[in-house]
Amino acid sequence: MNFNQMLLQKQSIVNKRLNELLDISGIPEVLHNSIKYSVEAGGKRIRPILTISITEALDGNILDALDFGCAIELIHTYSLIHDDLPAMDNDDFRRGKPTNHKVFGEAIAILAGDALLNFAIEILSQKAINNNNLNYIKAINEIFKASGARGMIAGQTIDITSENRILSLDELYKMHSLKTGAIIEASCTVAAYISGREDRLEEIKQFSQHLGIAFQIVDDILDFVGDEKKLGKTVGKDLKSNKATFVTILGLDEAKMKAQEHTKKAIEIANGLDKTGFLSKLTEYLLVREN
Repeated sequence: MNFNQMLLQKQSIVNKRLNELLDISGIPEVLHNSIKYSVEAGGKRIRPILTISITEALDGNILDALDFGCAIELIHTYSLIHDDLPAMDNDDFRRGKPTNHKVFGEAIAILAGDALLNFAIEILSQKAINNNNLNYIKAINEIFKASGARGMIAGQTIDITSENRILSLDELYKMHSLKTGAIIEASCTVAAYISGREDRLEEIKQFSQHLGIAFQIVDDILDFVGDEKKLGKTVGKDLKSNKATFVTILGLDEAKMKAQEHTKKAIEIANGLDKTGFLSKLTEYLLVREN
């Protein structure tokens, strides 16, 4: 099976499990529709794929890793719903479709995001109860530190308060290591806890940090030169909002070089982590992606 086939297979497994997890009764119909609208809108499912792939490489429990990865994907989706709101990034399109608040209104979109975060907590806490496993508690702690006020939310706060302000390269790295990188890092490091392989934790952190920064630099490049139809969202938003990006600070060519440098470092570590080659191929894929 080649890389593309493996990627599609893993995406299909994640999508199937997400549908199962969200097949819940007792939810107001409009809220349920809003939740499913954003979760089912597409996406590469990179975060859960990282979780299950690294767990697989460490000989951990793949089924448990799948639920951890899906919970992280729900947190990621909630963050996108909230980021798109008029009070935040004010985006009209996401993944080629109208954003959640454009379809369901701002109030329901906010509630859908809140509900997704709480669903993630339900899924993860139930997993810890079922397994009575301290390592699973450690993994859950890692996820919510990464998505909270010292992680993703901190990064978004810095992003919002940095409009019309010149950031240094170090400040930009810090912002994106929190806003984008923290959840990507958690997607990877939870695999060590699930697998009982904390001895590989530092190695996995280094891989995820290089991957996270490369991922964000490519995002900045695509916002500058990407095809709106392929991206499925408005391009040039950061430039219009006077936001600092790797492209505005480094220039397009140097930003591309930085993305390649971080990708190369991530691949070197991935080769030692995963003997199948899937992780290194995934890292390469994220560098050359068009959306």
